[in-house]
Amino acid sequence: MIFVTVGTHEQQFNRLLATVDNLKAQGVLKDEVVMQTGFSTYEPKHCQWQALFPYQEMQSLIQKARIVITHGGPSSFMQVLKAGKIPVVVPRLACYREHVNDHQLAFARAVQARYQNLLLVEAMPELAPVLANYETQVADLSTLVVGNNQRFNQKFEKLVWRLMEGEVR
Repeated sequence: MIFVTVGTHEQQFNRLLATVDNLKAQGVLKDEVVMQTGFSTYEPKHCQWQALFPYQEMQSLIQKARIVITHGGPSSFMQVLKAGKIPVVVPRLACYREHVNDHQLAFARAVQARYQNLLLVEAMPELAPVLANYETQVADLSTLVVGNNQRFNQKFEKLVWRLMEGEVR
């Protein structure tokens, strides 16, 4: 199964939904496709879809999916990584009125360059080849999520221990 999520941002992401729906209609995608369409106005004709899913159901769909296609919202693609999968990230772009600016593209590029743990699709014609070669492309990628929260907590814990021992005044 392929799961597509566009998040809960109030602007549409019709471009991604229509592209995946068309790939399914053309037989390019053989897998069952389930979409979370958010506030988009496009209604898929060849894929199962729902505007929003409860959190637990989203987690279940991510776990069940062979491939997860997500917008460039960090929370969305980090959930996929935490589930041990490499996300296909398609950032929303301002020129299509999908977001207020192109921060999703900038952030996804930065994560891709630094951690190399996502497949970034910057233009819709790239999506079909990425999906067709998904297993090959992700074979050597790591789903390791290195977060600043963990580093912060480790430093904070050391500071607390030093305070308790009277080393810091």
